[in-house]
Amino acid sequence: MQNKIEKTVEWLQQQVQDAGVDGLLVGISGGIDSAVVAHLIQRAFPDNSLGVVMPCKSNPKDQEAAQSVIDSCGIDSITVDLTETHEVMFSKVKAQLQEKGDYNEDQERLADANLRARLRMSTLYTIGTNYKYLVVGTDNAAEWYTGYFTKYGDGGVDLVPLVHFTKGEVRDMARELGVPSEIVEKAPSAGLWEGQTDENEMGTSYDMIDKHLKGEEIPEKDRKLIEDMHKKTEHKRSLATAPPEF
Repeated sequence: MQNKIEKTVEWLQQQVQDAGVDGLLVGISGGIDSAVVAHLIQRAFPDNSLGVVMPCKSNPKDQEAAQSVIDSCGIDSITVDLTETHEVMFSKVKAQLQEKGDYNEDQERLADANLRARLRMSTLYTIGTNYKYLVVGTDNAAEWYTGYFTKYGDGGVDLVPLVHFTKGEVRDMARELGVPSEIVEKAPSAGLWEGQTDENEMGTSYDMIDKHLKGEEIPEKDRKLIEDMHKKTEHKRSLATAPPEF
């Protein structure tokens, strides 16, 4: 794992050199994936890396966890509270749709959550432009394969250093890097609503997805669920679809 860490750090350094920019930044949520990326980019650029904390109607414990990540790797940081921005924008859109008679309450929670992710993406790129930094994503192999990310939200990034690592490998990497143990062990959650966890939302476990990605046998119901998610989310892993030239 130490060798993989060193190679990932070298790759990050090469990407910055190739892009002609000055460094890297990541949104720190308090979860394990962003914690690992924060440690990696701080190793790659000790003086030119930034962790961005973006609470948005968030559980205060998430911000505490994010701060423990910052403290554990010594990365420079900034906090931008997006709660008010989200409330203004979402309420404005909702009011217009209601006035038009087209508001779909069944989709409200998803629309709300996706807007949070997209506001965070916009915030990261605005800050990245200020510093001339690339935006580094946090998706691991399981999330990337199943499409468990918001298109143009947490999926809207420049680099995806964890995309070939299973969730289990990310945990091993976290321990090697010195990520706080309470973050390594807690249930993965995007923190999009009260009580939300990744595995409850997906309907399967990261352990099952990891096994499937490694070619191991898993129960048929899990295999079908994972492959269905992969097929339905193909558009998230591609650039905007264009027709052939006519």
